[in-house]
Amino acid sequence: MPSLHWLTKENDLKTAANTAYKLLVEDEKLSYGDPESENLLVQGDNLEALKALLPFYAGQVKCIYIDPPYNTGSAFEHYDDNLEHTKWLSIMYPRLDLIRQFLQEDGIIFIQFDDEELHYAKVICDEIFGRNNFINQIAVEMKLTAGASGGGEDKRLKKNVEFILIYAKNYSTFKKFNDVYEETDLFSLIDEMEANESSWKYTSIILDKGKYIEERTLQDGIGEPIIVKNIKV
Repeated sequence: MPSLHWLTKENDLKTAANTAYKLLVEDEKLSYGDPESENLLVQGDNLEALKALLPFYAGQVKCIYIDPPYNTGSAFEHYDDNLEHTKWLSIMYPRLDLIRQFLQEDGIIFIQFDDEELHYAKVICDEIFGRNNFINQIAVEMKLTAGASGGGEDKRLKKNVEFILIYAKNYSTFKKFNDVYEETDLFSLIDEMEANESSWKYTSIILDKGKYIEERTLQDGIGEPIIVKNIKV
């Protein structure tokens, strides 16, 4: 399978692999909530945090959602989102590789990006999770704008959407997403209603369409007429 390469990839991954495993130590000043809860809030470098958690949770996580740095070129208070492209890849790759190890065999991961690094992220995710385990790419509407308006001096269109890549740990064991509606056998339902002496037949129909009190003719997207009628029943 094709993989994504950059000049320092081998050395970058070796450095990440050699990052020491550290023990989690409670800081009571930062603790929050019920001390008896199994939930954890880990503060620190995420590579070190993942390595510290892996011995306890490897292969046990059903669902993961992450919102990694998009590499948008901005600088935030707690992290730099303006990394040289290969540096961003060298940070993302080992972390995604570790995250995969947390998933159950029927587990699933959702990873959100914008379009700055999305396509490179797709390639490294194909390499780490397996292209055959890719399920979907979702477009998420983040804001509303009227029309395809420009973004100003950067000569780009305004960004209205972000994207979520979805991968299964193992597509063959992943169960489908829950349906919006549960399926019910119609004939079983009818038998049950008849046994309870409940009517399953249609009990009302429209006998009169009412009277038109207003009618307008509009045009669809290609100029064809659409007749809209307002009625009073």
